[in-house]
Amino acid sequence: MNVTIRETCENIDWEQVRAALERVGMAFRDPESHRRAFEGSYCRAFLFDGDRMIGFGRAISDGVIQAAIYEIVVLPEYQGKGLGKRLMNHLLERLAGCNVILYANPGKESFYASLGFRAMPTAMGRFTNPQRMIERGMLR
Repeated sequence: MNVTIRETCENIDWEQVRAALERVGMAFRDPESHRRAFEGSYCRAFLFDGDRMIGFGRAISDGVIQAAIYEIVVLPEYQGKGLGKRLMNHLLERLAGCNVILYANPGKESFYASLGFRAMPTAMGRFTNPQRMIERGMLR
């Protein structure tokens, strides 16, 4: 396995991004929306095993004080090999000095805790489909 990280959106197959999000049970939209979201992000990272995209993530930020990480994905057959941690550390290095928030899929909290994240009792969210977020256990 020869895994590399790419930061550019050049030559990304956005249908693969959409399919990967769906495959791991995360929210997904049409490929064009994902392209626009990643291109508009402060930083992004795509994991490749050779020519195969096997994971990705992105962050929005002011680059000084606040940041939020979104859409951290590693394909199931590549999980448990330290790639999620590598991906997160790559993004966190680019967000040095910023407060960083994220929301984790239920069951992934311990992974993010191992990277220094802690639960926020006062966090709130406003979603375009709140019922889906309630059903997924991400909103009360």
